[in-house]
Amino acid sequence: MSRDTVNTICAALPGAELSDPFGGGHDAWKVGGKMFACIGSQNTGVSVKTDSIETAQMLIDAGVGVKAPYFHRSWIHLPLESDPEELRHRILVSYDIVRSGLTKKLQASLPARSS
Repeated sequence: MSRDTVNTICAALPGAELSDPFGGGHDAWKVGGKMFACIGSQNTGVSVKTDSIETAQMLIDAGVGVKAPYFHRSWIHLPLESDPEELRHRILVSYDIVRSGLTKKLQASLPARSS
């Protein structure tokens, strides 16, 4: 999978916005001002949020990804060479986790996500 493919997946999500808050060519995808996916300037993969430190560790132990540098331990970094369906799934799960943490008012203002 490529950076462009990851960006295409993220851009299709309701309310998703692209920014570069760190400068230097990062693609940080946010919903409601909260990040759910980030591709670093080195273009090695995408970092996504999981529901817990334990889930992140389980995915790391299973070889799905590695600890996401500079992020909380509940985030993992998936190489762009990962299985495309796994990458897509992890991006969607991260989006759903972050979106569910938004205020009810903000959640209600966003269109529903299609499956």
